[in-house]
Amino acid sequence: MTQFSNPLARWNERFSTVNYLFGEKPNQYLAGKTALLQKGKALSIADGEGRNSVWLASQGFDVDAFDFSPVAIEKAKKLANKQQVSVNIHCSDWESFDWKAEHYDTIAGIFFQFADPGPRTELFENLNFALKPGGTLIIQGYGKDQMHYKTGGPGILENLYDEALLITSFKDYKVLDLQT
Repeated sequence: MTQFSNPLARWNERFSTVNYLFGEKPNQYLAGKTALLQKGKALSIADGEGRNSVWLASQGFDVDAFDFSPVAIEKAKKLANKQQVSVNIHCSDWESFDWKAEHYDTIAGIFFQFADPGPRTELFENLNFALKPGGTLIIQGYGKDQMHYKTGGPGILENLYDEALLITSFKDYKVLDLQT
């Protein structure tokens, strides 16, 4: 039995703390790439407690976000209220989310490595479908060396990224930054 056998219960439990599991500030990589992000409509996927979507909204984006944990969604709403920004937050998994064709100028996916190769292919296709031509897709995730470090991440080798996977999955994209 893997740690993903009941992911909703696992994440609801993790998010059921008074404090924000990953803090209230945005992911450092995302915040450091502000100049690369296309202003306009943004989507933050698997957004958890809202730190990235709230930050995007504070930067002037019109933001949609989703996460499948209702516990996280409530905390994200509180964070948006505290920061006095508006985020269209949806309680949804990626399979049920209303993906709209060429709808987003920026899509941010930060550490969303819950999908194995089959579903991940479909998820990546949804990202491609929803991003406007010329838009920016920013993905940050654990690489395969993470299996040796054991400091976080899914702990499942096939769910980890490498440069080849990202390049082939988004082959028609202009790569602005690719780091391992």
